Amino acid sequence: MASLLERPWVRGLGVSIVAGGFLAFSGAFGSIGAPLWWRLLYWIPLIIAGGFWSQICSRIVEQFIDTEARPWVGIAALSLLMSVPVTIMVWAATALLFWQRIPQWHALPDYFLPVLAVVLPLCAINVFLERRQPVETHAAPSHAPARFLQRLPAKLRNSRLLAVQSEDHYLRLYTDLGSDLILMRLSDALEELDGLEGAQTHRSWWVAKDAVAHVSRGDGRASLTLFDGTIAPVSRRYARALREAGWW
Repeated sequence: MASLLERPWVRGLGVSIVAGGFLAFSGAFGSIGAPLWWRLLYWIPLIIAGGFWSQICSRIVEQFIDTEARPWVGIAALSLLMSVPVTIMVWAATALLFWQRIPQWHALPDYFLPVLAVVLPLCAINVFLERRQPVETHAAPSHAPARFLQRLPAKLRNSRLLAVQSEDHYLRLYTDLGSDLILMRLSDALEELDGLEGAQTHRSWWVAKDAVAHVSRGDGRASLTLFDGTIAPVSRRYARALREAGWW
């Protein structure tokens, strides 16, 4: 259950249901005249649909904006990107459920600002829920290897693991014998990496502490150069915790 709650889509679904329930019970935006069950039928599916759409939008925004370094810029971009299609959904659902008629195009622009007023705080909540301390892993007290090492492909089975990078639904494994991809989420891998001395340096990276050959700092950022030449980024969110843990 704890592992399930760590997944962004589960947290997003929970936030959407709570927000939809709040809007339904409060009769937000003039919906108070409808029966409660009707308002629940209207608000909760709309907010859930918007929540899943936000996952797609988040992936787009993250390609261009570092939301850990500039959260409010990310929130603004995400809110605007989400609001246009969500406005269309709300416009159509309102006409069909409340007016029980075909949506009228001239009414569409009137929905944009109310939709933005709902989307903006929800985006802020989800962005800040994603901001957290880095996950640190520690060397095992015994000689038992970390469970994650059993996932190394056969050609890398006897190698030394240097770093793990998330690439969509895959993980790129960096070792002293080369790199390869496996199908796994970083959040799941972090649990199995315990037993190796290392830490999450960025939401997409885990690095073994003894693999770091050089630390570069500048413009408020840091990066780790591993002894094989791989450069792993350090997000501003994680930099202080790593510095206090003695990484540099």
